Amino acid sequence: MTEKGQQTVDIILPDQTVVKKKAGRSLWEISREVADHYPTAIMAAIVDKRLKDLSHIPPASAVIEFLDLGTTEGARIYQRSLTFLLIYATMQLFPTARIEVEHSLGKGLYCEIKKETPLTAEDVAALEEKMRQVVEADLPIEKKKIPLSQAIEIFEKEGFEDKVRLYKHCSSEEITVYSLGNLTDSLHGYMVPRTGVLQRFALRFWAPGLVLRFPTVEEPSTIPPFVEQNKLFEIFRETEEWSEILGFHTVGILNDRILDNQGPEIIQIAEALHEKKIAQIADLIAARRDELRVILIAGPSSSGKTTFAQRLRIQLLVNGIRTFPISLDDYFVDRDKTPLDENNQPDFEHIEAIDLELFNDHLARLINCEEVKIPKYNFHTGKREYTGHAIKLEEGQMLILEGIHGLNERLTASVPRQNKFKIYISALTALNVDCHTRIHTTDTRLLRRIIRDHQFRNYSAKDTIRRWPSVRRGEERNIFHLQEEADIMFNSSLVYELAVLKQFAEPLLKEIPETEPEYIDAKRLLLFLSSFIPLGTEQIPLNSILREFIGGSCFHTS
Repeated sequence: MTEKGQQTVDIILPDQTVVKKKAGRSLWEISREVADHYPTAIMAAIVDKRLKDLSHIPPASAVIEFLDLGTTEGARIYQRSLTFLLIYATMQLFPTARIEVEHSLGKGLYCEIKKETPLTAEDVAALEEKMRQVVEADLPIEKKKIPLSQAIEIFEKEGFEDKVRLYKHCSSEEITVYSLGNLTDSLHGYMVPRTGVLQRFALRFWAPGLVLRFPTVEEPSTIPPFVEQNKLFEIFRETEEWSEILGFHTVGILNDRILDNQGPEIIQIAEALHEKKIAQIADLIAARRDELRVILIAGPSSSGKTTFAQRLRIQLLVNGIRTFPISLDDYFVDRDKTPLDENNQPDFEHIEAIDLELFNDHLARLINCEEVKIPKYNFHTGKREYTGHAIKLEEGQMLILEGIHGLNERLTASVPRQNKFKIYISALTALNVDCHTRIHTTDTRLLRRIIRDHQFRNYSAKDTIRRWPSVRRGEERNIFHLQEEADIMFNSSLVYELAVLKQFAEPLLKEIPETEPEYIDAKRLLLFLSSFIPLGTEQIPLNSILREFIGGSCFHTS
């Protein structure tokens, strides 16, 4: 209850009821009074449609919606804060060591600690114990805005050379940093106000580093079981080796190279590494030409599957192998038989949206060199049509199929496993903002999709961002749990691409009004892109995977 005449704020609770609370206090203080209404810990809030951290003091009459761990932004803040806690614990136990946050792995975050002796399981156990002690102590994590020159001075003293490189190109006069004990750092986003909030986490030794584990949006009340992803880990290690060839893996060094007119060479080397990897995959397929009949290419949205398939086709031709593409779209069931999603809308990404019986019958007959009449799906009527189009594979010819279900055995059940070669492709980011802040693979793909949707589908950035959560749910359901089924993985990201995407994405993101819910993501992406020095497109080859999104591809990819 609030006293009569007292200034208040309105809190919209999860059940959409509204309660009034006394104004003039921080969101952290107010959140303590409504915490019981939320299934998990509160991480931040939307105040008058703007994302704010819990240190913010909202004005009187503000409308507030708290975000807990079950929201995307809440999960991001929790993970970022846990990373900060891990950095602090590392500094306490290994003062001369350097920690590098690398990439996601097994629903967690893979990190490496560079110290005089290799990291051991005992070291990881000690780190976890130290983190739990700091959580138990419930220490404050202090947010401060300081002059840029002072921040650079702090980072130089801490030995954070990658941050010094990054911020020397920053146009802001001041930046936000967070402090915990003797650690002051910037992880490029909001954090929780106290360590006591960070109750759920675990560390797992994963030589030569460790995996920081935490709740996810999908499972906010617990830590999901760790799933070993050895193939995914190996492709990340390969990406690190590529970074060593290029001589950098952080944005600050990329910016320095671009300003030093090395951009064209970076493009050439990155593209050559892609071509070499695609040629190696073609060689692997060629070595099994006597048994392979179907090549399956799968991956999440905006991975560059279409361009990859075209480039692989050319490399297979170099090996004397001709391929025939087959489209899954033509095997959709009639629209009235399409499965429905959680919003009672047609779910075209569901595997049951495909006529699996017909598709498998046609596959079996094709690889037996029989002639098959292929249907054409009419998207206007929502029905398959037969126009007399028939195909028959020649001796030694292989089918090539790209789509989200390529790794699912149900899709191609009529073809024995030894006759299939499965490729998983994704844009597994080859670059980090700095040694403590990774670039989310999903953000790279979202930026690619925003640009492609605008270029070729006449969608606004707001439209694409609005659809993105549904796309992500489909990926979780249909793709990610099958990654390890692939015979080989291909990383479609290019170390230079965000410096190129910046100039395409920024104008589109700036069109989103502050009053729209999508503005929160737009603002985050704009802040992220502001770290990059732009790079021109002139030197990007016409067969680059990046051309699938920015335009100018020599392939038909739209």
